[in-house]
Amino acid sequence: MPVIRILPHATLCPEGGSIQAPAGTSLCEALLENGIAIEHACDMSSACTTCHVVVKEGFNSLGEMDESEEDLLDRAWGLAPTSRLSCQAILSNQDVTIEIPKYTINHARENH
Repeated sequence: MPVIRILPHATLCPEGGSIQAPAGTSLCEALLENGIAIEHACDMSSACTTCHVVVKEGFNSLGEMDESEEDLLDRAWGLAPTSRLSCQAILSNQDVTIEIPKYTINHARENH
């Protein structure tokens, strides 16, 4: 099972962490299932950017990005060349390292 390493995030994962998830799982699902409450205002329907992550290692191992994800990412805070919507980034058999940006476009954070 691939390992997802999460870099420290002041609120969601202050000390960083590592979790395992089966290949075929989205990064968002894996984070949520392991108690890391990443925002997902559109309930993982690829309609917002609140689950945006920056992939630091393993970017090419994730499922391909479609055009709608690319278009949405243009609105994400802290966009980087290796940005992905975690609800659309599907794990393969390779480990990944991610950073959850400090801010999202969601000014009124909902407690999912």
